[in-house]
Amino acid sequence: MTDSGVAHSAGGSLGVVSAERPTADRLTAVASGVDLPRHARLLSRVHDAVLSGQQPPALPRGVVARSWSRLQAGGVSPDLCADVEPADFSEIEARRTRTALRTVLPELRSTLTQVADDANFIVVIADADGVLLWREGSRGVRKAADALGFTEGARWAEQAVGTNAIGTALIEDAAVQLFSAEHYAPSHHGWSCTGSPVHDPRTGEILGVVDISGSAMSIHPTTVALVRTAVRLAEATLWREHTAQLDKLRGRAAPLLASAGGPALVVDKHGWVAEASGIAAPERVAPPSLDRPLLVPGLGLCVPEPLGDGWLVRRRVGGAAIELELDLGDAPHVTVRGDVNWTRALSPRHAQILRVLSVAGPAGVDAASLSESLFGDRDHVVAVRAEVSRLRKSLGAVLSTQPYRFAAGVTVRLVG
Repeated sequence: MTDSGVAHSAGGSLGVVSAERPTADRLTAVASGVDLPRHARLLSRVHDAVLSGQQPPALPRGVVARSWSRLQAGGVSPDLCADVEPADFSEIEARRTRTALRTVLPELRSTLTQVADDANFIVVIADADGVLLWREGSRGVRKAADALGFTEGARWAEQAVGTNAIGTALIEDAAVQLFSAEHYAPSHHGWSCTGSPVHDPRTGEILGVVDISGSAMSIHPTTVALVRTAVRLAEATLWREHTAQLDKLRGRAAPLLASAGGPALVVDKHGWVAEASGIAAPERVAPPSLDRPLLVPGLGLCVPEPLGDGWLVRRRVGGAAIELELDLGDAPHVTVRGDVNWTRALSPRHAQILRVLSVAGPAGVDAASLSESLFGDRDHVVAVRAEVSRLRKSLGAVLSTQPYRFAAGVTVRLVG
């Protein structure tokens, strides 16, 4: 290790780093006690060497290396990253209205804004596209950010402005801290930034990013903990709102369930069960939709019925059996025949998954085995889980998990 805390390269250019992780991912950009000006100079030499295809004096951290590699592969110029075009006011307001983060803004403000003023940095909240929705904090830092284009309405996605704690945190789906020349664009080298994604506790989807930014020399390792604490508080607030909404839906549904005349569920738009009658209710089912039936354990095939801001889910007569017709030809698609017939187009990857499951039969396959079938190794379990999750959102509960298989009562017919 050098005295700056960065490992020396064993040789070779880092012009393309791809999926390799030459150094362990440290969450903090600098350790306590590091000489910040000296470390910034070293990172500047690393930046210039890597982006010019030369031998760097040290390896960038894994999160930085991956980001630079993505940007180089996409042909993004570091110098053009300084060209930031903010959205107009009407679009900003529309985004603020749509985002679920608006309800946790008071929580984030109370946690971070006063600290920001005292510690000479700014707090930024961006949406899932990397567009800055709100920005508060030190007046001096806000003025410097204005000159950088780091303003409300600006899009700080990685492919737009290079490596930064908002756009890179969105891609990595993890907290990211960057110092000085770890930023891709030279115009950002005077800054440090720390960002962490906020997830919707109902769906797991990323809602946006909370970011703290300031001058490079103001960086501190504890900033990561501060941002992550704020994110946890925001997600806890969203979960409390979720449970309160389920309580309201439960109250409205009680009379209807009492007269339903058979087993039934009342669920919200995300599939979370508010109340059940005549059935041992799961915690959650697939998100309901008017254009496709829903397969619910203990109920069989159901067609969801709108119920205010929720859904009534009950068995339909004649809906217990499902035939799935799988066509994996030039235009792969799947047709489900039951109480209601419907068809979905399939991506090549999803068609490949369904072919594997059709061969596996009722025994199904685990994630590692499916990874081996799709990728030729057992190392892509995370990718497999993400693909199956997307496939289940498209097809509903026709697919079961642990292991992955077609649900009981589903007959599969391969036609292509």
